[in-house]
Amino acid sequence: MKKAPKIRFDGYTEDWEQCKLSAIITEKLSNGVINKFGTEDSNVKHINVINMYTFDKIHIEDLASSSYDEKTIQKCNVEVGDIFMTRSSLKPEGIAEANVLLDSGRYVFDDHLIRMKVDKSKYDPMFVKINLGNRMIKMQFMMRSKTTAFTTIGQEDISECEGKFPCIEEQKKISEYFQNIDHLITLHQKECEKMLDFKKYMLSKMFPQNGAKVPEIRFEDFTEDWEQRKLGEITDILSASRVHKEEWKTEGVPFFRSSDVMAAFKGRSNDKVFISQELFEKLSAISGKPQQGDIFITGGGSIGTPYIVPNNEPLYSKDADLIWVKKSEKHDPFYLYSYFVSPAFREYLLSISHVGTIAHYTIEQVKNTPIFFPHLDEQRKMGQYFKELDHLITLHQRKVETYKKMKQYMLRNMFV
Repeated sequence: MKKAPKIRFDGYTEDWEQCKLSAIITEKLSNGVINKFGTEDSNVKHINVINMYTFDKIHIEDLASSSYDEKTIQKCNVEVGDIFMTRSSLKPEGIAEANVLLDSGRYVFDDHLIRMKVDKSKYDPMFVKINLGNRMIKMQFMMRSKTTAFTTIGQEDISECEGKFPCIEEQKKISEYFQNIDHLITLHQKECEKMLDFKKYMLSKMFPQNGAKVPEIRFEDFTEDWEQRKLGEITDILSASRVHKEEWKTEGVPFFRSSDVMAAFKGRSNDKVFISQELFEKLSAISGKPQQGDIFITGGGSIGTPYIVPNNEPLYSKDADLIWVKKSEKHDPFYLYSYFVSPAFREYLLSISHVGTIAHYTIEQVKNTPIFFPHLDEQRKMGQYFKELDHLITLHQRKVETYKKMKQYMLRNMFV
């Protein structure tokens, strides 16, 4: 059995000590009080089950206000460094989810939580919180839990579980390292959210709304009224030739469905399918090949979600699933893509879509979609502006994913 992790800070070589969790606490584990939420101006905060699922620590700004008398507050005796754990879960692997309080204040905690006070002279609370999520400790929680409608675990069961701990100095070093990673994740998440909010605001202001012929915000030197045209008058609106499911392959030419467009729009990956090069050439001879700057629009489900074809590499799309908007000399692709994610377009979709069990946006509806078009130079300026905003958003999203992956790797290798 391992006595030290694979990755350690320089200067630490001693084996980690194994002990029961009962040996690291200063008082018996306890439950809290029944929910009794009060007014928002109350200075007493209630630590709830939902607060166990933030990835770094308990955030006081997320806590609900509570209405309790001073006797109850004193009885709970919540202090900085207290660790809280869920005592029930719908799934066994969700049992004893832990979080730590690192901010001073007046608190009570939920009766669905188990509170742990550790000996801070020997154990760093943040390190303990992270260590409680260690696979070896979680497995012990699951083995000692009881399952009926819910999986539950008691104070004594938790106390009997064992974990490995280094000296307090190494604990603090590890704790600080993960707090720094969490800070970077939070920083880039907040920047990403700010950029998304800013983009949403600019999309609402840079396209004409409510019968106006010009937007509220536009670039300098552009003063002419915008012209409203049906999209089918500006460019060709097509649909790909039919591809049957039995013709899908595991490699070859990418075959885009609405699920692929939705995944790309949300910055996620999904299981891809392909068609053979031979089939691609055969179908392309009939319907043409998607080119850089063409746009696919989802026609079913979450209708009206766009995808802009990034290059001229072979690509094919599902017929009725995606409406194919060809690039033309009369419009800028990134301007049109930006319009397809604007509030003005979403409002238009609501007015024309036939919503039953599923919404549809048909090829004829796409052709008849009225869109305001400014001069091509203004379109290009707007298209480039929103393209750069998307680039900044993507950078922050990738940073978040990178740090999350780094954190998971280090969690696997810096603990026993």
